[in-house]
Amino acid sequence: MKKDKSNISGMHDGATPSVFSNAAKLRESMTEPELKLWNYLRTKPMGFKLRRQHPIAGYILDFYCHKLRLSIEVDGGYHLTKEQLEIDKERTKYLKNIGISEIIYTNHQVLNEFEDVMHDINSKLRAGSLSCIRRGFFAERNAQG
Repeated sequence: MKKDKSNISGMHDGATPSVFSNAAKLRESMTEPELKLWNYLRTKPMGFKLRRQHPIAGYILDFYCHKLRLSIEVDGGYHLTKEQLEIDKERTKYLKNIGISEIIYTNHQVLNEFEDVMHDINSKLRAGSLSCIRRGFFAERNAQG
């Protein structure tokens, strides 16, 4: 039976053992901006659990909230290279196709505009939680009648 790539059932969508291994290595060598953001995200802002260096298919997301299907990326200067821009474009397209939204911050934003970054993330989490509540309400309402 062929797997339908648009119907993701697990939170890793077929990530291979090598992707898991690379994710573990990245968790051990996080950049300064990633560490700064992780120190905030690990507190479960707005009550949401976020994972760091999360494998999904052939990609490793810097931070991921499975409940909201939200990826948070922190990009350094190498993301401006032609090759990396193309890889990032494909990742964004893939994530969008499987229903994961993505927000991207630069290293500079995380290091120098941290209050703004936290406010933005909290706004996205708040909006996402309202969306989950609505989905739950309508699913429950439709089941009743």
